[in-house]
Amino acid sequence: MKRCFKIRWSEIRYKLEKEYLAESLRGHIRYFATSYNKYPDNEGRASILLDGKEIIEGSYYGHWKNYHLLPEDENFELRIRRLGEFPIMDDVSLQFGQFDQRCFYKAFYEFDNQSIEKSLFSENAIVRVFAVLDRRIGKRRLRAMKDTVHNEGEVFRTFFKIRATAEGII
Repeated sequence: MKRCFKIRWSEIRYKLEKEYLAESLRGHIRYFATSYNKYPDNEGRASILLDGKEIIEGSYYGHWKNYHLLPEDENFELRIRRLGEFPIMDDVSLQFGQFDQRCFYKAFYEFDNQSIEKSLFSENAIVRVFAVLDRRIGKRRLRAMKDTVHNEGEVFRTFFKIRATAEGII
């Protein structure tokens, strides 16, 4: 498989937390991803933390641990694909930790290489989370989104609420 990204996690984290993250969230939101070299295939985990508390977290092995909790619906087959294939992450996948560090890397690559507008409407829920926390989304845009955010998944609504609260909109 050809790698679509060539920068290290420390560089990705720096960009997410220092260059892209809204000023009101700096010091509160942290991104975490790691690979464990003692695990087969260097599997790992990833999470987004608010003031030290994990809001979402996922790992390759958590994927299998939570497999039986997944609701069976039209996206079920998409969610049960092996993580190494980089499935499109939807809201349910994030709620049940069906992602790992590689999904973060792929989402960042997509986010970093397209407009903020495309990122807000991406099929990948991690990309949309990165976008709603981005400094390029201003208060006016957040206010406009407030009326339609109820159509989004629970994870996106959670991060929208975090951002809107930090900006004094909610």
